[in-house]
Amino acid sequence: MDFEQLFPVGVESLEDFFARVPRFAVAFSGGADSACLLGAARAFGCQEKAYMVKTAFQPDADVEDARAVAEECGVPLEVIYADVLSQPQITSNPPDRCYHCKTFIFGTIWDHARSDGFDVLCDGTNATDSPARRPGFRALAELGVVSPLRRAGLTKDEVRAVGRSVGVSLADKPSFSCYAVYAPAGEPLTAAVLEEAAARFK
Repeated sequence: MDFEQLFPVGVESLEDFFARVPRFAVAFSGGADSACLLGAARAFGCQEKAYMVKTAFQPDADVEDARAVAEECGVPLEVIYADVLSQPQITSNPPDRCYHCKTFIFGTIWDHARSDGFDVLCDGTNATDSPARRPGFRALAELGVVSPLRRAGLTKDEVRAVGRSVGVSLADKPSFSCYAVYAPAGEPLTAAVLEEAAARFK
C-alpha cells in the first residue's frame, strides 16, 4: 500500500481544503492535533461535528479535555463509549494491534457520522507522523479517512502554532498514545494490565 500517495504531504492548504470540503466529521481523540483541526475549521466557518470513542485505553481526563475544547470551539461533540476489551483481535496484543484498534475506533465513528449525514471523516494525522511507525495508517486508508493537516504539510509544531492562533486551549497538550503502548509486548490486554499501565501516570 502506497501511503505517500494515499496520505500526501503538502498538496493542499488547510484553507483550500476547508473551502472544498466545508462540512465534515472529525475523529476527535482529545489530543492536540485533532483539537487544532477542530479550532481551525470552525474559525474558517466549516460545519463540523466531533466524535470521540472512549475506551479503556485512554485516561478519563481525555473526555473532559474533549468536552472543553468542543465547547470553546462551538463544535458539537458526541462521546461514544466502546468496549475495546471485547475485541479479541486487539486484546491478544499482536504486532499489528494498532491496525485492529484503529479499524475498530474509526469504523465505530463512521457508523455514527454516516447516520448523521456526513460523508467525509477527517482526523488529526500530521506531516510528522510516519507510516513506517504508525501501523494505524493502513486502517485509515481502508476506511477512507482524510487527514487535512498532513495534506497541508503541517508538522506537529506547526499544528500547535495553528491551534494557538485560533485560541485552542489544548494546542500544547503533550502527546500520548494509549495505555496499551505501555503494556508488555505480546501480553494479552486485560483490565488489570491496563490499570497497571495507567498507574505510571498517576
